[in-house]
Amino acid sequence: MSVRKTQKEATRQRVLDAARELFESKGYDTTTVREIAQLAAVSVGSVFTTFSSKGDILSQVMADRLDALYGELDRLAPHLRGSTSDRLRSIFAIHYAFETRRTRLFLAHIAAAYNWALTPSSRPYGRNPRLRNVIRDCLAEGKARGDVDPAGDLDLMVDALMASYAWTYRLAAWENADAETMSAVMDRHIGLIADGFRPRPSENA
Repeated sequence: MSVRKTQKEATRQRVLDAARELFESKGYDTTTVREIAQLAAVSVGSVFTTFSSKGDILSQVMADRLDALYGELDRLAPHLRGSTSDRLRSIFAIHYAFETRRTRLFLAHIAAAYNWALTPSSRPYGRNPRLRNVIRDCLAEGKARGDVDPAGDLDLMVDALMASYAWTYRLAAWENADAETMSAVMDRHIGLIADGFRPRPSENA
């Protein structure tokens, strides 16, 4: 790697480290690019040379974290047991345990999904396909096992589960709820959603 490339990568990493710290301590909305640059000890111009917007910085901060989360899921998923509902509960419990290590950062990630001014390259909650794919694979396996309606719309089920997962984080924002509390609420949501995706008895049975 050339000296110039090495310096550029070092700048990029300093910006990401500074942004992660500020988003967690101050919140995404109140953090400015100038503050990120100051903490990273780089110029504002250097920040914009590396990232097109503050939203892109948040997206990369989260992408780096999510790599670790999905590495953990890839390791644990083959060992999950029980019905599709049970396996979904385990998947979301792993997510809550991971994301509540930096709850404010994840709340910013969710909030960014509703920011109409984000650039197309930004990847807020819902735009990253990895969580959708994990849930969809679990449901597809449920179809194969016979505890998910074979005629069910997998994408609709995924949307319902992802919406419930994000909405449960209001408890962290409003009541400082921990991972165990939110997982218990999500377990009940999954129970209700599962009532909708279970196979229906055949009318001719």
